Amino acid sequence: MQERELKKTVEQIVREFLGKEKGLENAEYGVFSTVNEAISSAKVAQGKYEEKSLECRRKVISAIKKEMSCFISEIAERTFEETGMGRVEDKKLKIQLVLDKTPGVEDLLTEAETGDNGMTLYELSAYGVIGAVTPSTNPAETLICNAIGMLAAGNAVYFSVHPGAKKISRWTVAKLNEIVYKTCGIQNLIVTIKEPSIQAAQEMMTHEGIDLLVITGGPAVVRQAMQSGKKVIAAGAGNPPSIVDETANIEKAGRDIVAGASFDNNILCIAEKSVVAVEDIADYLILQMEKAGAYLIKDEKVIQKLEQLTITPNGEPSRKFIGKNANFILQEAGVNVDFDVRLIIMKTKETHSFVMKEMLMPILPIVAVQNFDEALNVALRIEQKLHHTATMHSQNIGRLNLAGRKFQTSIFVKNGPSFAGLGFGGEGATTFTIATPTGECTTTARNFARKRRCVLTDGFSIR
Repeated sequence: MQERELKKTVEQIVREFLGKEKGLENAEYGVFSTVNEAISSAKVAQGKYEEKSLECRRKVISAIKKEMSCFISEIAERTFEETGMGRVEDKKLKIQLVLDKTPGVEDLLTEAETGDNGMTLYELSAYGVIGAVTPSTNPAETLICNAIGMLAAGNAVYFSVHPGAKKISRWTVAKLNEIVYKTCGIQNLIVTIKEPSIQAAQEMMTHEGIDLLVITGGPAVVRQAMQSGKKVIAAGAGNPPSIVDETANIEKAGRDIVAGASFDNNILCIAEKSVVAVEDIADYLILQMEKAGAYLIKDEKVIQKLEQLTITPNGEPSRKFIGKNANFILQEAGVNVDFDVRLIIMKTKETHSFVMKEMLMPILPIVAVQNFDEALNVALRIEQKLHHTATMHSQNIGRLNLAGRKFQTSIFVKNGPSFAGLGFGGEGATTFTIATPTGECTTTARNFARKRRCVLTDGFSIR
């Protein structure tokens, strides 16, 4: 009891100090009125932070992971309340994943070369202040994941958040700042502004105080960042197909595809957006998907109705249906189902809008083809050289290798759900910034650090 009361007193002192210093009561710490004020404050904070030890950084990351875990349910509920996208239970899993599997200082590996002429070290050091753009689909997850990696690398970060998720993003920034200040005595290592906008994002990208841009967003914001003249790490669009051939474990493939494509109502960029199945096993695959919670639509009129509802006249997915539950989408199309549908599925042609568009909805078209060779060619056209994510279900190693070479995607998941590529049920660190246009792949702390070469001649080679 005494320990709990002491912790409460310390937190109260921190809140009061930060509030007084900003001249505010119930302040949102790290949240500023203007871009310049936010970046300038982050610059000062980063100057202090770079003087701290690696052990201090470790303590900061450890504190974030420990203390943010107390707010997993609250973050998930706040995110759903504000954005209206996805499923609360799935959001909890995403946030837990970020806290469990985002690497910290341990990711900053030193490389060394030694020989007759001495030793050369390659070390990773901070850029300074990073300008990071975050999406509305995974706002808190991306923010927390990036904050851990960027702070681990010694940086401060300005988050240019999506206006559609500004409340949960501000709340997350404030909470992270509070934790960081309690741990190392530095405030404003993580900053944002109260009212985000396109204009504010553009100002951030060209601000002289920003040393690196990390963009998690659509093609338009990536293009804007590329024109800034700064180094950019960019996560672009994707349209991940899933190939299923006749050698696959069809029962498992059906379960895995439904799990991946329906997770948080398909708003993850790595989620299966279409299936290309060999004709011989297509119907049996569909049966297994139905057993896993998918709902098959056979009526062409209903499929057309769904297309009219979910795709706007300009050819883009309707915001009204992005991230919504499958039952809601079906009901709007005049279809009432008496169980919780995880995923809407239907057979379509390769050219169908549902196949070629990244819908970000629990709608999964299935394209049947004659054989594996045709499946691979169709899937490559669907992926559109975005080099983002692809999945495949097969027991044929040669085919899996061939597909991996042909896709050249940042993530290629074999015989598992797409989210295994983020470390959820698969090995490896997690990330919510998958840098496809700029080639860094799944980003971690080492990507947010500048590589430096340090040479010592005539020594330290003992071979």
